[in-house]
Amino acid sequence: MEDETKSARTVSAALASRRSVRAFLDRPVDAGLLRKLLEKAARAPSGGNLQPWHIHVVGGSKLDELKRIMRERVREAPGGEHFEYEIYPPKLDSPYRDRRYAMGETMYGSLGLKREDKAARAGWFARNFAFFDAPIALFCYIGRQLGPPQWSDMGMYLQSFMLLLREEGLDSCAQECWSIYPHTVSAFLSAPKEQLLFCGMAIGWREPAHPINQFPVPRAPAEEFLRFHLE
Repeated sequence: MEDETKSARTVSAALASRRSVRAFLDRPVDAGLLRKLLEKAARAPSGGNLQPWHIHVVGGSKLDELKRIMRERVREAPGGEHFEYEIYPPKLDSPYRDRRYAMGETMYGSLGLKREDKAARAGWFARNFAFFDAPIALFCYIGRQLGPPQWSDMGMYLQSFMLLLREEGLDSCAQECWSIYPHTVSAFLSAPKEQLLFCGMAIGWREPAHPINQFPVPRAPAEEFLRFHLE
């Protein structure tokens, strides 16, 4: 089995080794490499060639400043400022509800955080807003006038970028939770009002020994989602 912390040599290896990494090494990421990968990712499919993604990259002292702002903002408004969109439907049916529940229990279980220890779980969740100590942060915006097809394009751009990161041995964690603090983030980035904050992303080098990066993340068997119609 290929070492998941090393560079992925094929698309298949990049897919197999990609995961939402939530603990990073204290190791810088080259800005020139990031620019190259972000430009490459723009070859992702885009209906009508709209290319609806708008990307902001933050690092160094600017990232330190944002983290300071967010520590205070999360204390002031722990429930967020405004929901740009519903991250999950309010009434999530099975099997989606079951998968989400199982994921949460497995993730927090890897840290030894029991379900009844809500304060500890909230404390871990707050680490999202420090990008899990990753050296690079990314924010992705999309025009408010655009619809589901363009959101799909944006997702394909982000996936392309995350696979390109794996090709270089880097990892990421896409974070929709940033969409609940759109006012603070948009003010910090001077983002146009006509653009909506979709997500943030932590980028860096995986800490392989951390248990948060080791728990299994299963996928449903093909029989649950795949149908062939060939006759």
